[in-house]
Amino acid sequence: MIEVKNIKKGFNDKVVIDDVSAKLEAGKCNLIIGTSGSGKTVLMKCMVGLFEPDSGQVLYQGEDFTHMHRDAKKDIRKQIGMLFQGSALFDSKTVEQNVMFPLDMFTTSSYAEKLKRVNEVLDRVNLKDSNKKFPAELSGGMKKRVGIARAIVLNPKYLFCDEPNSGLDPLTSLVIDKLIKEITLEYNITTIVNTHDMNSVMEIGDHIIYMYKGLKEWEGSNKEIIFSKNEKLNEFIFASEFLKDAKDMRMLEQAGKIDNDRNMDELLK
Repeated sequence: MIEVKNIKKGFNDKVVIDDVSAKLEAGKCNLIIGTSGSGKTVLMKCMVGLFEPDSGQVLYQGEDFTHMHRDAKKDIRKQIGMLFQGSALFDSKTVEQNVMFPLDMFTTSSYAEKLKRVNEVLDRVNLKDSNKKFPAELSGGMKKRVGIARAIVLNPKYLFCDEPNSGLDPLTSLVIDKLIKEITLEYNITTIVNTHDMNSVMEIGDHIIYMYKGLKEWEGSNKEIIFSKNEKLNEFIFASEFLKDAKDMRMLEQAGKIDNDRNMDELLK
């Protein structure tokens, strides 16, 4: 589990995140959502140690990551996997070499041992026999899966995903969401996903934090978000009239006031 306590961070006298506290649970997909400039990326960077908070704490399993010694921080970082927004693959390296890179950096395993692990994770993300391909030969979805394979090759306890569906079509996005969810459950990982993709929110949002102008505006699950009465959150989620109508129909359905079979017909009129 990761816990953030009263995190505050600013740049050039401008507060970007202000007094944010939350718990992010193992075995669940924890989503941080919000518009551009809401502070969600800065919050994630504080959690992984790329930014030092001005005040507050980031706790990993109760240990104060923010103020611990550099060597102790390195030990925590070895337990963190990161899926970057643009996949961040090395263009000059093959798929195999890209995935093996963390093993080269952080282990003393033999080449045979590293190759075995690389093949295991490539098989897990459905990229078996893609070892010798270069990033230029891959589709956007395949690049994301290589990024996921590299992120989990060290068996991390924590997985951070920055806009994992950026640049992907809706169907491929669903595949990536499903893969992230499966890996989270299988390995009991604490997964944190930074996104503004509402499909991801509804598909994998076990625990959701909504950021607005640097503040934690709302917190809950994808089962609760539809029925939230928070006006700022509703403006973010139900940006179109179609979605607003969908929410109204869903609420009436839950109240037993409309026939479920008629929902889509009503929405499409």
